[in-house]
Amino acid sequence: MSKQRVTRRQFLTYTLMGVGGFMAAGAVMPMLRFAVDPVLEAKKGGDFIATNVKVDELTSEPVRVDFKYKQVDGWYESEVTQTAWVYKDEKGDIVALSPVCKHLGCTVNWNGSPKHPNMFFCPCHNGLYEKNGKNVPNTPPTKPLDIFDYQVKDGYLYLSMRAKERGGA
Repeated sequence: MSKQRVTRRQFLTYTLMGVGGFMAAGAVMPMLRFAVDPVLEAKKGGDFIATNVKVDELTSEPVRVDFKYKQVDGWYESEVTQTAWVYKDEKGDIVALSPVCKHLGCTVNWNGSPKHPNMFFCPCHNGLYEKNGKNVPNTPPTKPLDIFDYQVKDGYLYLSMRAKERGGA
């Protein structure tokens, strides 16, 4: 046993430093875990979702395609429904456009206005898009519609979970 005694001041210093260290660790650990967990998370087999659309049945006329997938936010799991306008262009390539208007986020419809046939129409502020998703100049939308990536498996169309933005006006 040591004959050297701990003074009150040393005891208080050690105690406060220990408690402060635990408090600092309690604040830093959640932030560290928040930063590291996404890196360590196991990735799924892909982010393409199956639709009930057969690729052979697609024509040059855009059709509305709804597809669902499960989304996990923390401990809450929900089912998300996405929509795309899908058609084949002149070359026979598949085009899958987001129905979300780039002006205010309203939903665009194909042939939604009798005044503007064969165009995507946004009813919120009379926004117009050409069939390829490009915005019509001098209408409210300032950007073209977003586009979904796609894959074809066993004759069925698979769409990406999120549409990506494309450039150009």
